[in-house]
Amino acid sequence: MSPRPRWLAPLALTATAALLFAACGTSATPSPAPSESAAPTESAAASESATPYEGMTYPTEAQVDCAAKTFNGTPYTGEIASITALAADVVEFKLCVPDVAFLPKIAFSSFAINDTAYLESAVPDGSIIEQPNGTGPYMLKEWVKGDHITMVANPNWYGDPVKAQEVVFKWSTEAAQRLVELQSGQVDGIDNVGPDDFATVEGDSSLKLYPRPGLNVMYVGMNNTFAPFDNEKVRQAVAMGIDRNRIVDNFYPPGSEVADYFTPCAIPNACEGPAWYDFDPAAAKKLLAEAGFPDGFKTKIHYRDVVRGYLPDPNVVAQDIQAQLKANLGIDATIDVQESGTYIDNANAGKLDGIHLLGWGADYPDMTNFVDYHFGGGASPQFGDKYPDLVDAITAGAQGTSDSARQPLYATVNELIKQHVPMVPVAHGGSGVAFKADVDGAHASPLTSEVFAVMKPGDRNQLIWVQNGEPSGIYCADESDGESLRVCEQMTQSLYQYAIGGTAAEPALATECKPSSDLMTWTCQLRDGVKYADGADFDANDVVLSYAVQWDAANPLHKGRTGDFTYFPGLFGGFLNAPPAE
Repeated sequence: MSPRPRWLAPLALTATAALLFAACGTSATPSPAPSESAAPTESAAASESATPYEGMTYPTEAQVDCAAKTFNGTPYTGEIASITALAADVVEFKLCVPDVAFLPKIAFSSFAINDTAYLESAVPDGSIIEQPNGTGPYMLKEWVKGDHITMVANPNWYGDPVKAQEVVFKWSTEAAQRLVELQSGQVDGIDNVGPDDFATVEGDSSLKLYPRPGLNVMYVGMNNTFAPFDNEKVRQAVAMGIDRNRIVDNFYPPGSEVADYFTPCAIPNACEGPAWYDFDPAAAKKLLAEAGFPDGFKTKIHYRDVVRGYLPDPNVVAQDIQAQLKANLGIDATIDVQESGTYIDNANAGKLDGIHLLGWGADYPDMTNFVDYHFGGGASPQFGDKYPDLVDAITAGAQGTSDSARQPLYATVNELIKQHVPMVPVAHGGSGVAFKADVDGAHASPLTSEVFAVMKPGDRNQLIWVQNGEPSGIYCADESDGESLRVCEQMTQSLYQYAIGGTAAEPALATECKPSSDLMTWTCQLRDGVKYADGADFDANDVVLSYAVQWDAANPLHKGRTGDFTYFPGLFGGFLNAPPAE
């Protein structure tokens, strides 16, 4: 296995220690939010109001039976049992199983909190998809489809004043074009500097490069409901027949490494168990013959022409894999390029019938973010039918309460991923962002969640950022694309957030979330005096409903751009009233 880059070492903290600090509301990293005040011993709302607070509980009419794994008599695979607004500023989450990764999960932008009245009005007519109403430092001014998104300072923002009064997001699929715009002074920052342009940026005194650690994976996926990928030997043959070293050596920037495991080794327990198959075309051909395809077969290579940190040049990588499949295995693959949003929708729906190129960047540094989302009980049908033994191992790993307890469980998870080959991990891609040298507060996030509110572009009041693609939508409860999520993160907030330029989960709309000793009840004290961009007050019922509309597939507000809400079941195990598998 390739050695880990030394710059990843600081991230390889034990998950348990990091989460214990986060649970206490402790942070060593500055945050755009103001300093936390001590949580009151009694709810301020309850003591100041003569009218008892009518707190919502969800679910309301039936209960989750954790032991039977049912809800209202129907099968239920999720980990959440109930969510209750105990007071205007207190929310309680009851779980069916312990979850040591609860805080970094609730920090993710997909679980941003929305105003109850806004959900009730903007979800039915679909306006929430293009018009968020958040509590974050910015609010939407305009979205000119195909050209740009402009955000302006939110007058109701409770935190430190934003450094730039206006932030403009633009997009271009071409790394060279993004760099030209930065060099010419048209923009202030760009995402994913091209692999050949790192030296150019570093050699230009008017620019500054910010490397981004490779907490990601690029993979070649296969859906086992489509022949011949329903045959495990075929998938194993593909795994052995692709020279991953060649791809990383030829097409990836500095800081990248060949992926010997699905999850980057900087994440605790990621690299337990057997490493991936060595490149062995002879053994691959033998397996393919045993599967009944001695002369190969015809298939497709699906991908989207969008640069990511895990895939810096999708066109050339796809062409190289096409050539390798032909030369090493006799597989004739035609290339199918799809529009980015359509491609993600098709992947989430399990409609990609050949092999497909995709990847994943860490949302938080825990195994659950990688393996639960992709292969767990609540995962989408991207890879086809689930592997029951792998689901069981993933479930057991997620419930471990310490790194040492989880270690053998994740060794089993990695062994089963290698056996079943739902995908072939290719690379953990190093990447970088670049800014004008005069942008104070500029940074790269290992989670690709840069915070623009802390950046001051010289003497300018407008900061212009160019990323790889246009958002599909900006109701990010129902989006899974990084281009959408980064936009949402400037305008909406979750109960927790990630440290600027780091991975630690810190308080945001909650000042603190405390676990019970068994990690099965989490009680969150909410921040006082928060308002949404439209002036509405934030309270505990907003938290309950924001989770409920994602959690319950039968809720009338369980609607978004696609209605998939893939993050919720992926990270919390399953929906209430889950629709039957197709």
